Amino acid sequence: MNRLGRAFLRGLAALGEIGALLWETLGFVLRGQHRPRLTSEQLVRIGFGSQVVVIVTGAFTGAVFTAQTLYQAERVGLETGVGGLVSIGLCRELAPVLVGLMVTGRVGAAMTAELGSMKVTEQIDALRAMGVRPTGYLVVPRFLAILVSMPLLIAEAILFGIIATYVVGVHLYGVEGSWFYTHLKDYTALEDIAFGMIKGFVFGILICLIACHQGLNARDGATGVGRATTKAVVIASLAVLITNFFLTILLTYVFPYGE
Repeated sequence: MNRLGRAFLRGLAALGEIGALLWETLGFVLRGQHRPRLTSEQLVRIGFGSQVVVIVTGAFTGAVFTAQTLYQAERVGLETGVGGLVSIGLCRELAPVLVGLMVTGRVGAAMTAELGSMKVTEQIDALRAMGVRPTGYLVVPRFLAILVSMPLLIAEAILFGIIATYVVGVHLYGVEGSWFYTHLKDYTALEDIAFGMIKGFVFGILICLIACHQGLNARDGATGVGRATTKAVVIASLAVLITNFFLTILLTYVFPYGE
């Protein structure tokens, strides 16, 4: 029982530290105190560097979801409506969640490892000694870069997922192309894409803050950096999945189906 209580208190303390980190980061952003060169470098690392992962994730998710849905739709003669069904699923749920998890594993782990290595080698202490605040120099560029990158990466995953949906449905399973496209176009709206991109915006904030928090608090040398990286990936992944549930409920009221 005591162990459970200590774990609960440590969780609350970490949550408070992440909140303080967000507050400090937003302070730099709102005051215009950011570093364009460092932000551009992070945009390349986070956005451009995640292209292959996102394209493969979106395309094969759309392909396998289409194949599985067609197996069931064939029983009731609704093959032509699969395009709209799969595209909505991609836009609202599959693309945001899967891209969020992939970015957590790729970008979140890299952020934690990089900042953790700087922490245990006392480079962050050296920044403070030179009068440079670590949050403004290290966290803000990553924060801004992931805010820009995540919605665009999700939009890209949706695009390639829909292309794969069309290819698999029409060219592999022989569904009538004109009807497939008509249902896809009629049942997919800009609101569905906005639904996923808003999720990506929130997921980006969570991934960046959790990864940076774990990195800035790493200790005990290389072992501690590895431990912090593992914790960051696990916590951020769980945060994406849990937050996705509440965002789905909230955003469904803002962007109802069929509107």
